[in-house]
Amino acid sequence: MGHTVLFMSMSLDGFIAGLDDDRSQPFGAGGERLFAWDASDDSARVHAEYDATGAVLAGRRTYDLVDGWGGDHHGVPVVIVTHAAPAKVPDGPSSFTFVTDGIARAVALAKEAAVGKDVLVHGADIAQQLLRAGLLDEIQLHLMPVLLGQGRPLFGTTPVELTILRVVDTPAATHIRYRVSR
Repeated sequence: MGHTVLFMSMSLDGFIAGLDDDRSQPFGAGGERLFAWDASDDSARVHAEYDATGAVLAGRRTYDLVDGWGGDHHGVPVVIVTHAAPAKVPDGPSSFTFVTDGIARAVALAKEAAVGKDVLVHGADIAQQLLRAGLLDEIQLHLMPVLLGQGRPLFGTTPVELTILRVVDTPAATHIRYRVSR
């Protein structure tokens, strides 16, 4: 069975978006810099892992910020944890399931949809919920050589032990994959 893997770009000082991230500026002030690794040929191996995932799990805030990825999150099913489903869902190759009865149910549905592949997780709040519930297996960070100084932090203050599984160092970013210790 696949793992739940948080897949996030982050500044060296721990931010996943600059200040004032909203629909008009989903990554906040300066936050677009966090995704510069994605176009790098040196990071192709890491991007191939992203493309090989079987489903996506995210929260409603992330879904809204990126406008449902325009209906296509690399062609895989997407499970969104929310209090209420949106009135309209974008058309595209990705199917969307909106889960209102908790993170455990959302993980179960995402793993089922992933058919044995990893579930790609996006979002700080979802990451915190998964960590608290003991449902996050791995963390794949794309550490960018930039200090944003302020913005939206990825992690809270609860201690969590991690084991480094792999480090891929490229000129654009350092990609670190961790196993979450339980």
